[in-house]
Amino acid sequence: MLRPLHILLATLMLCACNSHAAPTPKDGTAEPSREVIVGAQDTASYMPILRDRRVAVLANHTAMYDTERHIVDVMHAEGINIVGIFAPEHGFRGAVEAGAKIEDGTDSKTGIAILSLYNGNTQRPSDDVMRSFDVLVVDMQDVGLRFYTYYISMLRMVDACADFGCEVVVLDRPNPNGHYVDGPILDMKYKSGVGWLPIPVVHGLTMGEIATMAIGEGWAKPAKLTVVKCQNYDHTTHYELPIAPSPNLPTQHSIYLYPTTCLFEGTVLSMGRGTEAPFEVYGHPDLTGYDYTFTPAPNAGSAKPPHMGKLCYGRDLRTLPNEEIWGNGIDLSYIIEAYHNLGIGKAFFTPMFEKLIGVDYVREMIMAGCSAEEIEARWMEDVEKFKEQRRKYLIYNE
Repeated sequence: MLRPLHILLATLMLCACNSHAAPTPKDGTAEPSREVIVGAQDTASYMPILRDRRVAVLANHTAMYDTERHIVDVMHAEGINIVGIFAPEHGFRGAVEAGAKIEDGTDSKTGIAILSLYNGNTQRPSDDVMRSFDVLVVDMQDVGLRFYTYYISMLRMVDACADFGCEVVVLDRPNPNGHYVDGPILDMKYKSGVGWLPIPVVHGLTMGEIATMAIGEGWAKPAKLTVVKCQNYDHTTHYELPIAPSPNLPTQHSIYLYPTTCLFEGTVLSMGRGTEAPFEVYGHPDLTGYDYTFTPAPNAGSAKPPHMGKLCYGRDLRTLPNEEIWGNGIDLSYIIEAYHNLGIGKAFFTPMFEKLIGVDYVREMIMAGCSAEEIEARWMEDVEKFKEQRRKYLIYNE
């Protein structure tokens, strides 16, 4: 059932699917559609900042200037002195599974050193590396969720840049889940590598807006920040990602479902890792009453997926319309249904659940027999509080 708040949002998104098209003039001739221009394409706004300076880049495979050229290739061709490339989770080419170690190396196209952010326990480059550059360029496609870790990599580097007097330039990209805010604000006792800031699960911000808000609220150190904004974009724009942001989010539909289905990572169920539809299907060997089945197996996105080699029974959400997903927002009904179906009580959950959802009351209310609507109503005050708190940091209209 659609929550009232989300009915309006879904309606707006339906309109926004055509938001790039300008109104038809009175003479009946159609004006050209307005394509979103990402920050990387606005070279006039950032190339002058980079020239004659030592530049490091925090980017991955999504940092494309166009369909053929990576932003590193464009800057390199322009003679920008790139001294190193920092690779976030999934690596510079995006083929590394979540949490896997990323080795240092060299970019084969340019010969530039690739430096991992996931080497060692500090999650931060050495002092010598930090002294080797003057400006950090950040360009990564985010999906707008507190537990999607690219923003954490960025903010760790913002702190390091503030300590060493380096400037930060964020080449902004649209948020495919940027049309709404949903979920509880993180209780900071659950701060972790999958939840870094006191923000809702779905925060609705772009990377540039997160960086701006984090510095403004004192959540990150005050590095000198420039955000190169997107053009022809606002928070009602329906933006189709040209490149999958990570191996386990291969489709736009999986990105829309991710705020809901990622919560299964905090349970004993499979959320489809090791299948062709990660985060679009879920199941467990002991679920009953379901016709849909799948068997997780090692693949490029998951070397050892949960319930590997076991026949799982569950749901296939691939036919769920986008409009229904937008209307429901974070939908706890799937988790609640699976919890009661398995009938194993508290053993259904793992400690990861609180790290993902961000609070303790959701698990408690599920175990107490509360409905999805009752639980979701509890965090709506958080949603409204955050929307007001973030308003002064928004770069794009709501």
